[in-house]
Amino acid sequence: MLPEPLRPLSDLARNLRWSWHAETRDLFQAVDPEHWAEVKGDPVRLLGSVRSERLAELAEDRRFLHRLAEVTDDLNDYVTGDRWYQAQPGELPAAVAYFSPEFGIAAALPQYSGGLGILAGDHLKAASDLGVPLIGVGLLYRHGYFRQSLSRDGWQQEHYPVLDPNELPVVPLREADGSPADVALALPGGKRLRARIWLAQVGRVPLLLLDSDVEENDLGERGVTDRLYGGGSEHRLLQEMLLGIGGVRAVRTYCRLTGHAAPEVFHTNEGHAGFLGLERIAELCAEGLDFDPALESVRAGTVFTTHTPVPAGIDRFDRELVARHFGPDAELPRIDVGRVLQLGMETYPGGEPNLFNMAVMGLRLAQRANGVSLLHGRVSREMFSGLWPGFDPEEVPITSVTNGVHAPTWVAPEVFRLGARQIGAQRTEDAMTVGASDRWDAVGDIPDQDIWELRRSLREQLVTEVRERLRASWRQRGAGTAELGWVDQVLDPDVLTIGFARRVPSYKRLTLMLRDRDRLMDMLLHPERPIQIVVAGKAHPADDGGKRLVQELVRFADDPRVRHRIVFLPDYGMAMAQKLYPGCDIWLNNPLRPLEACGTSGMKAALNGCLNLSVLDGWWDEWFQPDFGWSIPTADGAGTDPDRRDDIEAVALYDLLEQRVAPRFYERGGQGLPDRWIEMVRQTLTLLGPKVLAGRMVREYVERLYTPAAHAHRAIGPDPARDLAAWKSRVRAAWHGVTVDHVETTTATASAELGATLGLRVRVALGDLSPDDVEVQAVSGRVDEEDRIADASTVPLKSAGGPDEEGRWLYEGPLSLDRTGPYGYTVRILPAHRLLASGAELGLVAVPSEDAVEGAGVLMR
Repeated sequence: MLPEPLRPLSDLARNLRWSWHAETRDLFQAVDPEHWAEVKGDPVRLLGSVRSERLAELAEDRRFLHRLAEVTDDLNDYVTGDRWYQAQPGELPAAVAYFSPEFGIAAALPQYSGGLGILAGDHLKAASDLGVPLIGVGLLYRHGYFRQSLSRDGWQQEHYPVLDPNELPVVPLREADGSPADVALALPGGKRLRARIWLAQVGRVPLLLLDSDVEENDLGERGVTDRLYGGGSEHRLLQEMLLGIGGVRAVRTYCRLTGHAAPEVFHTNEGHAGFLGLERIAELCAEGLDFDPALESVRAGTVFTTHTPVPAGIDRFDRELVARHFGPDAELPRIDVGRVLQLGMETYPGGEPNLFNMAVMGLRLAQRANGVSLLHGRVSREMFSGLWPGFDPEEVPITSVTNGVHAPTWVAPEVFRLGARQIGAQRTEDAMTVGASDRWDAVGDIPDQDIWELRRSLREQLVTEVRERLRASWRQRGAGTAELGWVDQVLDPDVLTIGFARRVPSYKRLTLMLRDRDRLMDMLLHPERPIQIVVAGKAHPADDGGKRLVQELVRFADDPRVRHRIVFLPDYGMAMAQKLYPGCDIWLNNPLRPLEACGTSGMKAALNGCLNLSVLDGWWDEWFQPDFGWSIPTADGAGTDPDRRDDIEAVALYDLLEQRVAPRFYERGGQGLPDRWIEMVRQTLTLLGPKVLAGRMVREYVERLYTPAAHAHRAIGPDPARDLAAWKSRVRAAWHGVTVDHVETTTATASAELGATLGLRVRVALGDLSPDDVEVQAVSGRVDEEDRIADASTVPLKSAGGPDEEGRWLYEGPLSLDRTGPYGYTVRILPAHRLLASGAELGLVAVPSEDAVEGAGVLMR
């Protein structure tokens, strides 16, 4: 028990804002600096083990109590005061529920495996900084993700330490009578899966974590939340049912107990949480809606984000397994199992008809969807185009919001202090959290000497950190202290330092740098321009191929000739990353393009003045400029075999390092400083810094996805939902009768010229539909080599009377020839309704047959 004057320390420890708020961490460090280092900066563990004599001493220390009051007041202002969101005009969502299978908030709450979890954590933190009323929903894994060590011969070893929630920065959500709040799912055979709700407070944002390790469950059910991404198919299905269905129930419980506004928008971060839509349909069915109107209502308020550029990255289940877990004898008994299965079945060319696809369900249950970079948006539209037959991939209704990173978490305190010295602490904090400016021009006023001294200081800190971690790793591998004297010579704070750290699936190509070992060795040992490399990463426990890559790199780094210049650090996680990004001069990323959906590690490095050296993939494809770093050319032509491609791209990497990167780092100007390098650091911070912020990302979600989804949710109440569902059913049934029967153009001149305007006249048959049900469009644009319209623009045509004796309707409108080069047009008919988010939503389109067109097609060459 803490003495009464120190009681606020407990509240500070239980709000994870300490993980990105330096003053709070400094306060905890002052409690017991030595012990703070031993517990690796974890306030909950610190308070649970600090000596009572020390606490008594602090309870009498007026200076400490004054600091405690200041930090407590600051947190209170942060949690209750108005922020960016509260100052926005218009009717924003009352609340948003954000579901993810993993969350990387802090090393003290190890509930993440990689980029998806870190991104989710940064999303919550940025939402908190901006005042967005978000509720996070996830699972509490008793073993988290595995801890990684190495065997003597460099093979990855996995360890799964058991986490005790009572030692984590979480508290049980409690009912009014003090009993723990829980949720339950029905399982086949009359069994039940119960889960307790734990609450982690992430600044202003509550994060609800479901934990099945409770006494009421049988042994099998207790293990459902044992570990992240573990177990077989049924285990994963149960995790995802608990996350989606149990998660919605947890949100309802939390709102009931706390008075928090009910979410108007549900954001599904990847397909794992897709079942949340089914639970919300079941809620509306219980209130008297039929399935189809309930589906329309749920879709209106749902946002789905896909994070994978490859079908293999999506969870898919056998349809029989899914069928067994739904229906009268299991979960959601009032919903027909056939309707559940329809949502996830791959009913498109090339799909597997017996597999239930979680991303496909996520897209069918969401009216708004996005990828996580511009390039990934394009890849996603291609990948899922089968769900919208008849539309070109560019018209598939999947947009993109490029990921960002939470600067207060990832920016080194020294970098923050340099900014604060320039423009003040509050303005620096605002710039990093809200991210509302396009440029950080104040960076231009920082003297070159200060930037270079900062970079060297961060590199020096990294060298110290690497030596400590390397020594610990070798001890785990069985080395004695006497063997490890060489570790004191590992890395040099004046040598160009390259970082490479991420998960180790094969497409990220951990070992591309080893393609020509002799050439790499020459660069590591160059007498005038040496490089040094710090590598970290975990292979999935079931991925022996990934483990072989780790072993290959470790064995190279063990070579006594180069081990002072290249190191592999096991157990990559948030704590390591926070030291690694700032200390590197170059962040290396060489995935197979376009398999990196976004890739945010290079963003975190950039915020610390580290330059990127990367394949043009993910976010780098979008924002690369020579001012910020270098692009590795890709050999991604269709005819290039994988081995040849790796050879070509490795040579390009070596050439860049030898001829461009290293010379620029070591080149000195008049003041003895690398002027051109420092200018690149300055440009990275000035121009790239504001772009890569999670604050920018969350503002985009609010403005482009959450707010439109909330408005759609309000517009589609029970009666509009019934009307929309009935209208969709009627349109689908009648669409076979919709045709474009005749298209002709009129023009005052004999030939089509730039700047001319054509008149279009179109006759269409609508069958059982009326003009109110459709939009007839002229589609025009540049024509590619295969006579397909690219960069198309669409103009609606107006009904000009009808129907004629044959029941056909006449549509007319102008078509402006406003572009040079090959130019063409066509006409099409789409379903139209005021509650559709996109004309492609139903996947229905009617276009003219070739004999229906007079003079259509290519107009100018």
